[in-house]
Amino acid sequence: MKYSKAFKTQQGRDEVLQYYDMLLEKLTIPYERLSIDTRHGSTFSIAAGDIAAPPLVLLHGSSMNSSMWISDIMKYYQKYRVYALDIPGEAGRSDERQLPFTSSDLDDWLYDVFNGLSISKAVVMGASLGAWLAAKFAIRYPEKIDKLVLLCPAGIGTQNKKFIFTAMFHMLFGVKGVRRLFKTINGNVDMPEIILKYQILITENFNSRREPIPIFTDDELKRLTMPVFLFVGAKDIILNSIETADRMKKHVPNARINILPEVGHSIINLTDTIFEQLK
Repeated sequence: MKYSKAFKTQQGRDEVLQYYDMLLEKLTIPYERLSIDTRHGSTFSIAAGDIAAPPLVLLHGSSMNSSMWISDIMKYYQKYRVYALDIPGEAGRSDERQLPFTSSDLDDWLYDVFNGLSISKAVVMGASLGAWLAAKFAIRYPEKIDKLVLLCPAGIGTQNKKFIFTAMFHMLFGVKGVRRLFKTINGNVDMPEIILKYQILITENFNSRREPIPIFTDDELKRLTMPVFLFVGAKDIILNSIETADRMKKHVPNARINILPEVGHSIINLTDTIFEQLK
């Protein structure tokens, strides 16, 4: 099968990864860079915390990499052995092939990562695309999930069909338009400049995925019988977060559901709240 690749050019990939390295310099705790072999190529992971501590696996959102978790890692490593994974085909250091969402490839990949890290069971936390993958993996391999944390997950509520047109409109105005777009995605809150510049750099050099993310069926959601923690932003312009919360209430009645009234698609500065709920 012929796969699309994550980056438009090698030079663009190099620029994105150089910025990645600069962001990792802000991780002021001891950490490791790991490379894990899987059936879908090499996977990059940031690892921190006591190797004997309970494992916590972090899965980033689309068009991003594990640098999005840097501030979170500095909190979570106090209790967990944290593994922040770069998803294949995204803007990180893992294999560049973009695996189809409609296949079992990505959950097969995550299964291989668990085996490669000798993880039998873990807390798994994902954001957006990463939350969809976390839920997909939990539905298929519930025995491997201790707790499941979903931050604005795709695949539960429907996607806002108007968003693609909103994004295309903003793109017409170059960098200024992209800045406005990311502010809107962030719930009309300005992103830190260092992160905003990185998002713009990725936008310029990454092959954004056009494939729709499949919606979980009611029966699939009912298989999420482990402790589940859902966080959604009421101002999310990409996904219908209220629909997400409603479906979770109906089909995963034991889930702890958090609807954040002033938050958009990007959930930030919530690490302490999540950490407290996981206790």
